[in-house]
Amino acid sequence: MATTLDDEADILARIIDPAEGALSLEAARFILSLKFDPADVDRMNRLSRRAADGTLAEEDQDRLDRYERIGHLLAILQSKARLALRNANADEMPLVGPQ
Repeated sequence: MATTLDDEADILARIIDPAEGALSLEAARFILSLKFDPADVDRMNRLSRRAADGTLAEEDQDRLDRYERIGHLLAILQSKARLALRNANADEMPLVGPQ
């Protein structure tokens, strides 16, 4: 089993680094539109319930772990996208007060 620092999502998070770099507004909006398919959400919920009940098989734990890693990666990408949009909005805001 991989350690947290060697998890695929964590490695990609270090590459993407949400605090650095910029995305185009179009790319940022697209990334914010990404979400899990409803069937995948249902599958994650069922796996999570079985995990909480202690009835989750090892193979299913692996599936749940993969969903978690992808969710983590999506959250990182969306964080970077929100930062890009916030920075773009800040650049467009008029200055207030004496100039």
